[in-house]
Amino acid sequence: MVGQVNKSNQQPSVLTNTQQQKVDLKRDNANTQAAQTPSPKAASDSVSLTPQAKQLKSLQEKAQQSSGFDSNKVAELKKAITEGNYQIDSEKLAKNLADFEFNVYG
Repeated sequence: MVGQVNKSNQQPSVLTNTQQQKVDLKRDNANTQAAQTPSPKAASDSVSLTPQAKQLKSLQEKAQQSSGFDSNKVAELKKAITEGNYQIDSEKLAKNLADFEFNVYG
């Protein structure tokens, strides 16, 4: 008798699980179709860049193509240093260092 009670209790849960799977499948199919259907707003959306953004983009590309330093200027400075012709303006250097410190640390 206990076996009959357990068997009778199992069948409705199996049917319920099967029915639930069908419901889940229908819901998943509906969600998939909704996701595949393009929204009307997506077709009318657009993006426009300001002239400043375009200029920034071109400058960024130019900077990426650059080597990062002027090799001619470096050669000139090396030559001036080795010949002893490079003069350092200590006041200008101190002012620039102080300005840099102020800009970095406030």
